[in-house]
Amino acid sequence: MPTTVAIRGLLFSFVLLIFSHGTFAQIGIGVSVNFGPPALPVYEQPICPADGYLWTPGYWAYDDDGGYYWVPGTWVEAPQVGFLWTPGYWGWGGSAFLFHEGYWGPQVGFYGGINYGFGYGGVGYEGGRWEGGHFSYNTYVNHVNTTIIHNTYNTTVTNVSETRVSYNGGTGGAEARPTPQEQSYASEHHVGPVAAQTQHVQEARSNPELRASANQGKPPIAATARPGDFKTGVVASREAGGEYKAPPANAHPGNEALPATENRPATNNHANELQPHKFTPPNTGNAATDKKYQQAQDKLAAKQTQDHQKLQQQQEKEHQQASTKNYNDAQKQQMEQRHAQQTQQVEQKHATQQKQMEQRQAPAKPESRPPAQKPH
Repeated sequence: MPTTVAIRGLLFSFVLLIFSHGTFAQIGIGVSVNFGPPALPVYEQPICPADGYLWTPGYWAYDDDGGYYWVPGTWVEAPQVGFLWTPGYWGWGGSAFLFHEGYWGPQVGFYGGINYGFGYGGVGYEGGRWEGGHFSYNTYVNHVNTTIIHNTYNTTVTNVSETRVSYNGGTGGAEARPTPQEQSYASEHHVGPVAAQTQHVQEARSNPELRASANQGKPPIAATARPGDFKTGVVASREAGGEYKAPPANAHPGNEALPATENRPATNNHANELQPHKFTPPNTGNAATDKKYQQAQDKLAAKQTQDHQKLQQQQEKEHQQASTKNYNDAQKQQMEQRHAQQTQQVEQKHATQQKQMEQRQAPAKPESRPPAQKPH
């Protein structure tokens, strides 16, 4: 049954992929699983190997053959000056846990409210900043050799939460929601993981010792100094982030792995994650007709925005009620599932409306007539 439900969720996401335009988040959703990842292990950060390397925290990835496996945290060269890393994260999607791929961009966006440490406390990034074309490291949270790297500063960082939870939503997950500003960051120019990061993940996947089933949530290689190098500058876990719980007997991936390509629509689980829909400007070849169609588009866009706002207010009210009434985990999960279903339903309705609008505004094809016959 869990597998069936998850697959239905995937099929719905595919429908949105076909009909939606312009509603994009991060780099996309890579894979879904019907049980959550282990807690984040406790480990130290290896020393920064050279100037210009940025820290990318470790996380639990998933493989059909071996289940969850640990991808060690590592230092990576940014793809271009001014870019920062937004970590990927697992989030409850109403029927399965979905992995949202990380990305490089000018700002750090939403990463599920997960406290990855080393400057990634759940919101934003306090581990460093770009200054005059050079990355400046906050030595309060980063392990940097200041005799070699001089562009540093030291600012105290206070973690609001010390939880080791590794996913957002669902039972026991982080309860963070993306802010409008974080949503805007996701729509800015950004790129996916660089080649060194992809190789790093492949190395982790091929290492049996990094599977959660083998290390019980305490991977022997928690972090590395450089991506893909699992022998030099390696740091082991100090302890597991919590009690390891083996997957349930009926555990199964929610769907096959999806390619993490840029501009893949993300599955939105709450109305506050939705962004205004973008319409293709009408181009019928007739200025008066185009103006008429544009007015219709504007009217529909305004109505859809009202739908988003109305649903967001309703869901936020229910979140407040859940907090006031101290909902238990089961009640919270039911509420999140209901919110995900509501959000998906309104987006399905909007996708249908938009498709119908585009069909009406498509330039009319010239009528084909049979050739005139000569009189006998």
